Amino acid sequence: MSPTPETRHSHFFIDGRWQEASGGERRPVLDPTTEEVVGEVPEGTAEDVDQAVEAAARAFPGWAATPPAERGAALKRLQRLVLRHRGELAETLTAELGAPQRLALDIQVAVPARVLGAYARHAADFPWQEEVGNSRVLREPAGVAGCITPWNYPLHQAVTKVAAALAAGCTVVLKPSEITPLCIFQFARLVEAAELPPGVFNLVCGDGPTVGEALVRHPRVDLISFTGSTTAGRRVATLAAEQVKRVTLELGGKSANLILDDADLRRAVRTGVKNCFLNSGQTCSAWTRMVVPRQHLEEATALAVEAAQEYPVGDPRNPDTRLGPLVSQRQLQRVRGYIRQGIEEGAVLATGGAEPPVGADGKVLDRGFFVRPTVFTEVDNAMTIAREEIFGPVLAILPHDGDDHAVSIANDSPYGLAGAVWSQDGDRALAVAQRLRTGQVDINGGRYNIEAPFGGTKQSGYGRELGRQGLEEFLHTKSLQL
Repeated sequence: MSPTPETRHSHFFIDGRWQEASGGERRPVLDPTTEEVVGEVPEGTAEDVDQAVEAAARAFPGWAATPPAERGAALKRLQRLVLRHRGELAETLTAELGAPQRLALDIQVAVPARVLGAYARHAADFPWQEEVGNSRVLREPAGVAGCITPWNYPLHQAVTKVAAALAAGCTVVLKPSEITPLCIFQFARLVEAAELPPGVFNLVCGDGPTVGEALVRHPRVDLISFTGSTTAGRRVATLAAEQVKRVTLELGGKSANLILDDADLRRAVRTGVKNCFLNSGQTCSAWTRMVVPRQHLEEATALAVEAAQEYPVGDPRNPDTRLGPLVSQRQLQRVRGYIRQGIEEGAVLATGGAEPPVGADGKVLDRGFFVRPTVFTEVDNAMTIAREEIFGPVLAILPHDGDDHAVSIANDSPYGLAGAVWSQDGDRALAVAQRLRTGQVDINGGRYNIEAPFGGTKQSGYGRELGRQGLEEFLHTKSLQL
């Protein structure tokens, strides 16, 4: 993709129109496959944030008073537009994120479209009030929502927050990641076409220390919904606490995939590898620790290596590619560093490694941010690769000596975002899943459900996204004594 007027942006979407950014700086957006510039976006400033927040504050009373069914109808219009333009959105996601074409279309675009439809329904059928004794309990929009989203699922994370906030009656200022912003500018064009009232949705981009902190600190922002690293989440929570501001944090993860001794080993291992490598391993809820019965460690490792070798690395525009590049040079260096550290700490490298991978044509991929799909085995839970979030296609296989041991390994983590349990005995799997200190658990390959709440415990954050619980994060409760 060559730079075109559609990928060179100099304006932000504020108060229902495109306004020129206050500063003159521009940030290039790179294609992680070619390392070439595919677009540019303005570097936002605190002044841009102030204009966006003031617009959202002016729009809030009117949007909050809009009947919920009408808010839902606006989200339905937006959903139709996303579906109509899904091809262009997917193409942009491939260009700026490196997502393989099928992944870009079927997950990166299709899932947020479904989320828009779900919140259109919730706006219409949510129980906005109830009678409790002599009281009427009301659920009211919380105000101006500052939404800060990451680069790995840029459209999905933005839609998940924006759709819930708008359904609740909040107005929004969205700050997407500056690494993958182009699809969000496309999304803002669709919001414009959906004819939401001016100021209901506003877009400002820029780096975290400048734009992100200005948004969190702004006195007219009533709540913050943040998705990103645990380190950045701590900073957001600290700044928000100065104004006792509500915060929802969806942070990192190091999720465990527990395979019990009676599980279908082949299915559990292959599904686990697929989950770990999804989006080139750049998924916060990825099952990056595979915990297998010690007596099956050798067989599980062989199955994982076999599965990993079925992930050809290369150009995401090639329909045969299953593993595209990482998003940036920084991310590539980070992941390769963790691979080297795993080897240094004594984990057994079963396949992959820190060297550049070889493409389908047999040539080394020395251009682009590519990494080998990597599997470590005989990993101890005290090793760095078992403790820290790597955010790349790197799987650690750990042995366990029974259900209690498996649960202790899973829970021995600073994170608690997701996980999985596999057993032929459904009751046994359910009992183990209920012992895990994590926000969600997939049992025997249970499917992702956009109506179920998503979020973590411990250093994976607090609050929930998606489903009815995700809507409630943008509401206040008021009781009227009658």
